[in-house]
Amino acid sequence: MPLMLAPMEDITDSTFREICRQHGADMVFTEFISSEALVRDVEKSKIKMHFVPSERPIGIQIFGNDPENMARAAQMVQEKQPDVIDLNFGCPVKKVVSKGGGAALLKDVDLMIRITQEVVKAVGIPVTAKTRLGWDQNSINAKEIAFRLQDAGISMLTLHGRTRSQMYGGHANWDLIGEIAKDRNFEIPLIGNGDIETPEDAKRMKEGYGVSGIMIGRAAMGYPWLFDEIKHFFSTGNILPPPDIQLRISVCRNHLLKSIEIKGEEKGVKDFRKFYRNYFKGISHFKPYRIRLFQANRLDEVETILQEVQANLSA
Repeated sequence: MPLMLAPMEDITDSTFREICRQHGADMVFTEFISSEALVRDVEKSKIKMHFVPSERPIGIQIFGNDPENMARAAQMVQEKQPDVIDLNFGCPVKKVVSKGGGAALLKDVDLMIRITQEVVKAVGIPVTAKTRLGWDQNSINAKEIAFRLQDAGISMLTLHGRTRSQMYGGHANWDLIGEIAKDRNFEIPLIGNGDIETPEDAKRMKEGYGVSGIMIGRAAMGYPWLFDEIKHFFSTGNILPPPDIQLRISVCRNHLLKSIEIKGEEKGVKDFRKFYRNYFKGISHFKPYRIRLFQANRLDEVETILQEVQANLSA
């Protein structure tokens, strides 16, 4: 069963996507990209489309609420020759929803379908979509959306088991994911997403909900080994031991250095702070080092701390 890395803003850049591919992710997705910014030729958004061959298969994800601009943006994405173009119909964050994109389209399914039809018509590569159960608990409409998106021509659907109002809180509800996946009339692959944090979670979704694949988001952030661990568990039934401190430091350092190479030292070091918690999760007595890493502003400061971690916590 394929394992996919979810698109996450400020997380799934080229460097991290490549690391996850090296550690067992079968497919990766870019950060979401504004269709409006692409058609306006905003350089920052164009840079987000960059990927290297070793990341394949890869999907470039776009969002927006204007069918014409989404179609034009999709054509620009197609020029980069990704494996799929993914439509973001589920992002719950305010800056996306307030512009009518992402999860906002859960409240206007007709517009969501028009966008999808225009994009499918405009490009010659597979179009996929990612969405949520509904806007809130009183407006669960994922089943209607799934079948209408299928009819509109998408090749795969990823469903996150939360509503927009839940954001990332509470628990993901997989029951509707399973209901759609097991429906004989739903013929395209359905990918399950939400609360896949351990190999046991992945196995439970695989065996109990009929999904065609599993997408992992926040749990993989700074912990790319999760993909390897899930695959090992699927094939052997055994849980791999967690990576030792030497491997964690090595992959973390490599990730940081590549980020600095792309972003420059100041921004690269600052942006990387979000990853330290997961790279070293489960390591006893790490908290004082994590606090210092969050405060570090230069690469040499980070290197000094990592060397101390290696010397003091390797036993």
